[in-house]
Amino acid sequence: MARPSGASPLDPAATRTVVLVRHGVTALTEARAYSGGSVPGPPLTSRGRTQAARAADAVFRIGKDLWPDLPRAGALVASPIVRAVETAAAIGRRTGQHVRTDERFAEGDFGAWEGLTPEEIAAGWPDELAAWTATGTAPAPGGESYADVGERAWAGLRDAVAAADPAATGVVVAHTVTIRALVGRALGAPPASWPRLRVPPCSLTVLRFAVADGEPVLAEVTATGFPTDV
Repeated sequence: MARPSGASPLDPAATRTVVLVRHGVTALTEARAYSGGSVPGPPLTSRGRTQAARAADAVFRIGKDLWPDLPRAGALVASPIVRAVETAAAIGRRTGQHVRTDERFAEGDFGAWEGLTPEEIAAGWPDELAAWTATGTAPAPGGESYADVGERAWAGLRDAVAAADPAATGVVVAHTVTIRALVGRALGAPPASWPRLRVPPCSLTVLRFAVADGEPVLAEVTATGFPTDV
């Protein structure tokens, strides 16, 4: 999949590149149930493992025929949740990178909503669900808000960018809410807008940063691609 804007004009030596990868599907993903970061979570299904293998191939192709102007894949970090670790392991096997885990990239804690479908949540907590989605700052009962997730995940990304090799693309394997929060934070968008971002299983989103006084400043975002849908 080619970058629609062609080669980036950014100075490679002054830029840090990170690709965010969502994990493959699990049984709860396919049931449309909320699967959060407070539990290890279910493993990938066979379909999820196929998606992870395709994501691994896509990451391996970064800097070659997929986004050839970007650096090749380098350091690999993942949420410690089972589905993210399994997806990252597939990427690590393909790219030759060791998987490091960082709990700051875990999925949002859904509290009382863990394992429930949107319909079940809407039936039991209509006001709380509306506030969680509409404001981005209201937490799930006993869990986190989008803003909470953004705070911890951004700290993890800031550290990853600071340690990144400018000659390599860092890889972060995470989850829907986490990736929405990271992209929203990078864009400077309010938390209320973050739930609008669509992050399909094993999709790739590229963020490129300039670093000023240790704080990553977004220089470029590539629209999330879907080379791995099955």
